[in-house]
Amino acid sequence: MTLKTKNQKPKTAVVLASGGLDSCVAAAVARREFDLAMFHANYGQRSLEQELEAFRAQAAFFQAAATLEVDLNYLGVIGGSCLTDLDQTVPTGEVEPPGIPSTYVPFRNTNLLAAAVAWAEVLGAEAVFIGANVLDNPGYPDCRPEYFEAFSRVLELGARPETHLVIHTPLIHLDKAGIVRLGLKLGAPLGLSWSCYQGDLRACGRCSSCRLRLKGFAAAGVPDPIPYQP
Repeated sequence: MTLKTKNQKPKTAVVLASGGLDSCVAAAVARREFDLAMFHANYGQRSLEQELEAFRAQAAFFQAAATLEVDLNYLGVIGGSCLTDLDQTVPTGEVEPPGIPSTYVPFRNTNLLAAAVAWAEVLGAEAVFIGANVLDNPGYPDCRPEYFEAFSRVLELGARPETHLVIHTPLIHLDKAGIVRLGLKLGAPLGLSWSCYQGDLRACGRCSSCRLRLKGFAAAGVPDPIPYQP
């Protein structure tokens, strides 16, 4: 929890929280210094129902000072990703083809960050946290450290002069096992997270996100606490 002295105004951080493992751990990192304002976006993803359930459970666990669920469904209308286009198949193979993965949602992080920063300005927040990591998503152009450096510059130029927001990417250089270990160390509710790209009652265990998650828990030496399809 955030520690405050008498008459000290609490610091607030907006956390981009998908309901997934990475953003859950990012929220646990942010909670050490900030009160949390947790932000979730509907962008037409297949797993929206499961993500929302996970997001709301995590917000309750972290005792978020504020929550916001926004509609960015136009990203789904634009398409270009198997996560939003039901006519495409979510890949389940062990070997991903070279290039940009089909799970990449065009310019998603920029849209998410823009909305989160707008809310952060209104709240008077001091930080924005996002659980991006480049090792798990090397083909995603909007998960690179240099991308977040560039976005920080856009924030400086485009926000109010009195706005002083820092974009935090605490997981950027961690692999999934490192993220799991950090989450366990911080007491993050990993069992309340959802990572599967499919919109089923149980995680599929076959999509690239499930496989990365299972591999991470195995490497960390602990069982994954969520249920999977047989």
